[in-house]
Amino acid sequence: MGGPTTEALVLAAGVWGALTGALLPRAAYRFSAPHGEPWRDRCPAGAHPVRGWLGGDGCGECRRGARTGAREGSPRGTPSAAVLTLVTALVCAALAAATGARPEVGVWLLLAPAGVLLAAVDLRVRRLPDPLTLPFAAAALALLGLAALLPEHTGHWPTALCAAGALAAGHLVLHLLNPDGMGFGDVKLAAGTGAVLGWYGWSAVLLGTFAAFLLGALYGGALVLARRADRKTGVPFGPFLLAGTLAGLLTGAFAA
Repeated sequence: MGGPTTEALVLAAGVWGALTGALLPRAAYRFSAPHGEPWRDRCPAGAHPVRGWLGGDGCGECRRGARTGAREGSPRGTPSAAVLTLVTALVCAALAAATGARPEVGVWLLLAPAGVLLAAVDLRVRRLPDPLTLPFAAAALALLGLAALLPEHTGHWPTALCAAGALAAGHLVLHLLNPDGMGFGDVKLAAGTGAVLGWYGWSAVLLGTFAAFLLGALYGGALVLARRADRKTGVPFGPFLLAGTLAGLLTGAFAA
């Protein structure tokens, strides 16, 4: 799947990821509100309103203050624009390299920034907002349904639909058994990741799910060994669910 066409696609995907990633900091900041609190609508210093959802993570006054040394207006607790830009660019480039010029690559590139945003918010406040998880699942199924109508696609939409329901149901059982260990936001996110993985079949679903739980277990174990948590401490599972989905998706795309 090499050649000039693929190289150009990977480059374009990386640029797309960088451009969209640069627009995520404000949404990451505004959505990073603890459970039970409204979305943030004031700058970190609380002095100015933050309007809109795309762009920088503060208001113009705070950014000007930061440049002149007024650090009280600097955002706290959310990933920097540089980190979000780099991660989104790398994810998009990797997806394009694995998928090539097949119709579903457009779906992956549209969903990738939302996945990065979800991971950033969950890492900060252990919250997966409904305004992100539910549209993510709906968009995944709708866009893959459109991709299935195009020639040269290599996935199977009915399997994507079934996997979305199966993965959501499985995570719901885990949520009911241990609500502190598996949040309901993870259940809703699993519907979207299940659809994405199911496009490439049940082997991709199993691989992505296994990778997610393995990464989550390794992270939790590392925290316990570092004495920063105990066995009952909850950890954000969304980033690992998304990372496992990326691993399964890349493998499925390469094998398709």
